Amino acid sequence: MQNKLVPGSVNFDQIVNDIRQAAGDLSRIVFVWGNFNVIHPGHLRLLNFAAECGDFLVVGVTDDSRPGTMVPEQFRLEGVQAISAVDYAFLLHIPPEDFIAALQPDIVVKGKEHEQHFNPEQPVIEGYGGKLLFSSGEVRFSSMDLLQRELRETNLSTISKPSDFPERHGFDMAKLAMYVRKFSALKVVVIGDLIIDEYITCDPLGMSQEDPTIVVTPIKRDLFVGGAGIVAAHARGLGANVDFFGIAGNDEVAAFARDTLESYGVAGNLVIDDSRPTTLKQRFRARGKTLLRVSHLRQHDISHELIKDMLERLLPLIEDADLLVFSDFNYGCLPQALVDELIGHCVHSGVIMVADSQSSSQIGDISRFQGMHLITPTEHEARLAVRDSGSGLAVLADTLLGKAKAGNVFVTMGAEGLLVHAPTNPSNGLTTDQLPAFNSAPKDVSGAGDSLLICASMALAVGATVWESAYLGSVASACQVGRVGNTPLSANEIIQELSL
Repeated sequence: MQNKLVPGSVNFDQIVNDIRQAAGDLSRIVFVWGNFNVIHPGHLRLLNFAAECGDFLVVGVTDDSRPGTMVPEQFRLEGVQAISAVDYAFLLHIPPEDFIAALQPDIVVKGKEHEQHFNPEQPVIEGYGGKLLFSSGEVRFSSMDLLQRELRETNLSTISKPSDFPERHGFDMAKLAMYVRKFSALKVVVIGDLIIDEYITCDPLGMSQEDPTIVVTPIKRDLFVGGAGIVAAHARGLGANVDFFGIAGNDEVAAFARDTLESYGVAGNLVIDDSRPTTLKQRFRARGKTLLRVSHLRQHDISHELIKDMLERLLPLIEDADLLVFSDFNYGCLPQALVDELIGHCVHSGVIMVADSQSSSQIGDISRFQGMHLITPTEHEARLAVRDSGSGLAVLADTLLGKAKAGNVFVTMGAEGLLVHAPTNPSNGLTTDQLPAFNSAPKDVSGAGDSLLICASMALAVGATVWESAYLGSVASACQVGRVGNTPLSANEIIQELSL
């Protein structure tokens, strides 16, 4: 094909080269073209069908000279580029068959309505051994971009912040925003159990006719760094310089974690343990609900050799750190010998320490983290730590604060909010106050504790009071549970919410 120049000096040979470079040598390229005046469910079904036919979806949007175009070409192109299934979109100024001859995609997809008509592309496609497919797509794909927004976007309209708590403790939203802006000066070290969360979005097909089993078909897979890894990513997103230490297996999941942490700007120090896989938790979801969870993990403590390796890497960083975060999921990354060694060095260096030890499907003890400036157990975890199933929350928090020798305790209570228990001046003794849950319509509560822990801890590290820190942590938690999937918060999100 001869070099074709179009208005604006668009070189289609260069576009072809760009596509091939982006797709890679082993990828099957799929090509779709059309006017795309107004993106509607039929377009989404067709494009998502096309995306499933190969590895790299290219879409040509016809220019304004094409019959049937009503919306300006740039607007139509931007509409197609916003669709998550599309890997590469461009303005098509030449006949589609000419571009197909140059690109030679493995598959070309057209709407079902073209199947019984003459298609000028077909001889070209058959000439180089490609395939021409016709499909209108399936109904299940029409909501794919809605699913993508559910996974990535936060709905701030469901967040309601109480005004009485700031009045009682003498602060306002402007002061909290000032603390958030100071986060960028912090050096934070996070250590704990790395978890990868996999969300498998399914289309429910109904009940099996052979046995009483729900039948679904998976249509989308999303992976997120979770556990202590997302705590580190939150800290980086909020502005701090962050080093993360965790344990991983020698597998593809670990490679995903390493690449993702790097993309977040986190210095990820993954110690490879050949005796375990990287912890992977799968959630099968349909119509906004989780149907099933499957966990791939081991829970034994890491070896003495790995503890030694971890300490050799950690101790030089702790000397310059402002904050050390223990994010414990009780999967073996934090044996007591390692915890005690790190606590001793932090006390010697004057580093603020905080801890969270989760005990949902596993057993933990938050009180083993002695001398923390802040601990953030759930009510269940607090009762496990002090072996008290009957006392009121204030007594429970006070007992735990004494046993753990902690500076402050936040007892998290899910939809009921947060109990703050903290020492004030000696004449007043201990003070307890409560914050409600700020988000009235959470989409996914799995990241609530992680975001609360890191935002509140960083607030303490920049000089906020425990009451200010609790409020900021609650704002962060409300933002986080407003979307599906544990993705890093940003300082701008928090500041935006504080301004509303």
